[in-house]
Amino acid sequence: MEFERVTTGIPGLDKLLYGGIPKGHVVLISGVAGAGKTTFLSQFCWEGLQKGEKALFITLEESPEEIKGDMLQYGWDFDQYEKKGMFRIEYFDPFELSDMSHRLRDLIEVNKYDRVVIDSLSLLGMYIKDEYEIRKKLFKIVQALKKSKATSLLSAEIPEHEPKKLSRYGVEEFVVDGVIVLYYLNMAGESFGNIEVRKMRRTKHAHGAFPTIITKNGYYVSVENLDGDILR
Repeated sequence: MEFERVTTGIPGLDKLLYGGIPKGHVVLISGVAGAGKTTFLSQFCWEGLQKGEKALFITLEESPEEIKGDMLQYGWDFDQYEKKGMFRIEYFDPFELSDMSHRLRDLIEVNKYDRVVIDSLSLLGMYIKDEYEIRKKLFKIVQALKKSKATSLLSAEIPEHEPKKLSRYGVEEFVVDGVIVLYYLNMAGESFGNIEVRKMRRTKHAHGAFPTIITKNGYYVSVENLDGDILR
């Protein structure tokens, strides 16, 4: 079935996704600390801005100024798009959010954002201890994003001591359309990164882990040795 896809702006990744993320999908980007999740989300927003789309960045941890400052190292000047009304970055205090989904839905409906990212869902669990309540909150957030028709990325942290998990609470991956895992390993002073598309509804995708690096231009996926048999 043919449907519209949204390019990620990350070299190599769209090839693994047969052209990009299905439009309107909500995708979880999970990984350990230092794997490049914030860079990944910012690069996705930057790609949309280059295509004339509107992007919303919700941060639950770092301040907007810190994120925008960090992204300047890649040449991504988000300030110019903020001034044009094409980009918005907002800090949501997870301890003061009674219902994040309502605030999020209102922002998107009023401003008609095409791309939305949230960094990071793991912060929600700092004040919600019950797994059922976490799942319910996440489900409401995902449903609000789906109704908005925006294509969205949500980051989540994988605990260092539980590398086989896909997210901190083990529930995030079940309420989204797709899951992309960023692996990061530091050995003998050298860093190694990999990416794996673990799940993507309504589309084929490449299986297995592929090498990644973060260059001066951002996140990059190496698909030079991509075997046609892997695409299924």
